[in-house]
Amino acid sequence: MTTTIIITICLLLLLAYIFDISSALTKIPSVILLLLLGWFVKQTVELFSIHIPDLNPLLPILGTIGLILIVLEGSLELELNKSKLAVIKKSSLNALIPMFALAFLFAFAFQFISQASYKIALVNAIPFCVISSAIAIPSVRNLSEFNKEFIIYESSLSDIFGVLFFNFIALNEIINTQSFGNFSLQLLLIIVISFIAVLGLSFLLSRIKHHITFTPIILIVILIYAVSKVYHLPGLIFILVFGLFLGNLDELKRFSWIEKLRPEKLDKEVKKFKEITTEATFLIRALFFLLFGFLMEAKEILNPETIPWATGIVLSIILVRWIALKFSKLPSSPLLFVAPRGLITILLFLAILPEQSISIVNKSLIIQSIILSVLVMMLGLMTAKKNETN
Repeated sequence: MTTTIIITICLLLLLAYIFDISSALTKIPSVILLLLLGWFVKQTVELFSIHIPDLNPLLPILGTIGLILIVLEGSLELELNKSKLAVIKKSSLNALIPMFALAFLFAFAFQFISQASYKIALVNAIPFCVISSAIAIPSVRNLSEFNKEFIIYESSLSDIFGVLFFNFIALNEIINTQSFGNFSLQLLLIIVISFIAVLGLSFLLSRIKHHITFTPIILIVILIYAVSKVYHLPGLIFILVFGLFLGNLDELKRFSWIEKLRPEKLDKEVKKFKEITTEATFLIRALFFLLFGFLMEAKEILNPETIPWATGIVLSIILVRWIALKFSKLPSSPLLFVAPRGLITILLFLAILPEQSISIVNKSLIIQSIILSVLVMMLGLMTAKKNETN
């Protein structure tokens, strides 16, 4: 039995690797194929009456680790210099403003249909407003350099802003001046912690001589994020700061104190660290979407009660995104279509407390919104003009 499980997992991950390679040619996002593969495995298991323990508790664990690695991978790729200021500004605004607009719009609709308080409706609306970097970044490899860079910045920042926004609304019973003050203190505290932790981790990365170098660094990063979450601190800020620091060492070499970190050796270690992070991110992301596909039910995918809502949500996302791109004076194609919902949407949905949940926001609506948004992205990328790709 153990051997069979090992063979199955290896075959599934190898197929995930093939999906990842082939997506550049077929323009079919690998996440669609992973979900279908996971669902197919579930049907096979049921057909042969194979007993599988409850795997639901694994989903948030894989999702959280995946989120950490995805934001870390994205931030390691981001360059901070004067030439990037324009794209950083535009991507930040396009990550933040449409999120707020969609959240308040969806919250109003959810409140109307469920008669819940506006605050509870807002908690349920936010998961639908975050762009999934786990899906967006791997899907834009063949776009032009500017479009690819814009999506990396926008989707990574969307993940961070979305988690901050969700936690602020969900964890504060009353939204007032005091809650904003507490939130500001939390941000300030995590920035200080991030600065100290980043220097400490960078020092370790440049000094460790043991043949195992990167595993303890990644484990410490995950540990700091988990501890910060216990105290309701925005841990993704730390992940972003850590990745930006390591990814922009060349910009920091003009400061004398950086010499204490042995930048030449650190630079070599960072290149290896990027490779390890990319490999680990692929592995966790593939396992997460395979597991999510395995846990999906056909009745949830085809639920007729939520299909109109899911369609309305995706159409609203496209409309608001089109307006935002026009205001930013950015081309609609193909950026308009690259706004998939995915891993972060699932994680935030799972984080909604039972007393804050409303009936209309259920697993069916989440699955359908994700699938429809990814299909829209797929069709948009398939029809993109040649001059919009490399």
